[in-house]
Formats: sequence, C-alpha cells, structure tokens
Amino acid sequence: MTEENRGVPASELSDEELESQGKQAHETRNWVFLHGSADQFAHHTARMLELEREYIRRYPKRTWQGSGGAAHDLEQTAASWRETVRGVVAQLEALVELPDPKPSEGAAAEEPVTAFLQKIADKGGRMNRLEAHQIAREVGLDPAVRADLYKAEPPLIATEGKERVLTEAGRARLADRA
Repeated sequence: MTEENRGVPASELSDEELESQGKQAHETRNWVFLHGSADQFAHHTARMLELEREYIRRYPKRTWQGSGGAAHDLEQTAASWRETVRGVVAQLEALVELPDPKPSEGAAAEEPVTAFLQKIADKGGRMNRLEAHQIAREVGLDPAVRADLYKAEPPLIATEGKERVLTEAGRARLADRA
C-alpha cells in the first residue's frame, strides 16, 4: 500500500484530527467488515489500530488502561490479552481462507444477473439489502450492473425500506431465461 493510500501518519495528526479520524474509523468498521474487500478490511484494521495506538500514547489516562480500569492482577491481565490475541488470529485466519474454487451446481453457466435475480426469487422475492449486497458479490455481479437493475425500464429490482424486492419485470426476465 502506498503512503498516499494510508493517509497522514497518526503521529502527525492534530489532536482534533486524531479524535475525528478515530471516531470515523469506529463508525465505519461494521460497513467495512460486511461489505469491504479484503484489501479494504486490512487497510481499515491497520489504520484503526494505528489511530488507537497514537490516542493511547497521547492520552493514556482517557482509556481503561490508564483510568483505573486495568486489572491489578497482572497474571489475569496477561491471560485476557492472550485470549484477545487468539481471537484476532482466528478471525484473520478465517478471513484469508480461500473459497472453494468449484462452482455450485449450475452456477458456472448462469450469468450473474440471472443468478442474482434467482436467489432473490428463491427467498420469496424479497431480501434484506445487506443479504442482497452479499449475494451480488457471491455471484460476481458488478456493482454498476446491479445498480442498473433498479434503474431499468421497467426496474427488475425495487427498494422497499431495507428490503430489495423482485419486480414483475424481474420475474418475467427469470421466466424468459428458464
């Protein structure tokens, strides 16, 4: 990763910038975990930890470690940290496992749009937006192509709150492909 992609080193940020970027990193963590690429997740994790280290360096008394919240039993503290590190390692190992390269039955012949529409149809024609986003990634549907499904005339997918709904036009497209 290049220096310009990493941002300004945390040690060079003003106090206000450090606090703002730290807050933003924590606010965006869930999105990056659910929807980001492996590179985005790795970059976000590294940056968030860099910001946290700098914050602790500048303000040791503002965190649980310096405010009396740290355990007085050093053996218990070490055991807690070991357990935390094991959890992080297990999560990272799971993230780097490669998916099974064998396509699921019939998936190799399906185009991504049809596969995406079919998966929504299989769920009763509606799906939570986060699930739909994940399904689109799994079937290899380009984000721009996915956006066009909502803008088509007539639309193949509609938005109803947090749900993504297969329209009559979407059902007709599936029927045509069958």
